[in-house]
Amino acid sequence: MTEELLQELKKITPEEQKILSGTQEIEKSLYMSSEADVIDAKKLLEAGKMIQVRTHTRFVHFPKHTHNYIEVIYMCSGSTRHIVNGEEVILRQGELLFLNQKVTQEIYPAGENDIAVNFIILPEFFDYGLKMMETEENLLRDFIIDCLRGENGTNGYLHFKVADILPVQNLVENLIWTIMHRQPNKRSINQATMGLLFLQLMNCMDKLETDEGSGRQKLIITVLSYIESHYRDGELSELAESLHYDVYWLSKEIKKRTGKTYTELLQAKRLGQAAYLLGTTSMSVMEVALAVGYDNISYFHRIFQKKYGCTPRAYRLSASLPRQKER
Repeated sequence: MTEELLQELKKITPEEQKILSGTQEIEKSLYMSSEADVIDAKKLLEAGKMIQVRTHTRFVHFPKHTHNYIEVIYMCSGSTRHIVNGEEVILRQGELLFLNQKVTQEIYPAGENDIAVNFIILPEFFDYGLKMMETEENLLRDFIIDCLRGENGTNGYLHFKVADILPVQNLVENLIWTIMHRQPNKRSINQATMGLLFLQLMNCMDKLETDEGSGRQKLIITVLSYIESHYRDGELSELAESLHYDVYWLSKEIKKRTGKTYTELLQAKRLGQAAYLLGTTSMSVMEVALAVGYDNISYFHRIFQKKYGCTPRAYRLSASLPRQKER
């Protein structure tokens, strides 16, 4: 993070000044609309806004609470100690912590040089932000977004230890700077940046930790990450062996957690990638089929038409029409 931005974030706020002057606890009226210990987005977001940043208030203990929004915490410098769903999470410089709306959180006092930035995000923001990045189907991205929304039974956290991933650091810093400064086209920039951030994080699944209660969600994230990387020739038996699971148990767990079999997930990724290649490259239909893992071209035609309602060739022609009109 640039020194200029870090110094701006380090400034003592009026709230922190009160705490340093003797206030022993947070002023709940700044965060909550009732005594229900739910931090309210309406208290923190300007009217009409779907995303906002604020520095984490230092020097004070935040008692156990939940949020009615998605929270993302980025550690600019130092570290903070959190208790999330009863588990200790130490967030260190350069790391990201994603919390969905159902999670319970407690935060121990941060010191002067422990600078964290909180992103307050309404769930709808992801509908707009990630739609801009839907150039190809990404089951892993969709699953993680559902985790954040709490739509697949999870109520935990996603802790990305990505301090050494420069593209992630740059994107988060850009997002903080753009939100803090009133730039033209700010909403579009924020949406595109968040989409890019998620695409980068999709490459960092080996640096992801989740809570014990969501261990099965981590398993599905691992499965989907494997499919993203090995959709051409990935085998369930190979994946099960690498994870030291029985292949039959893993197959049942995937079906239970996603509603689809491994083969169905693999096929969805292959066909999504095929549609992307047909719409963005000059590869022949046969080359596309082989590139995504189908040696039987007739079978590829049949399942592609079943999913998209047209042949691969017709899909390519329809995908090229908008570009032709633009010319």
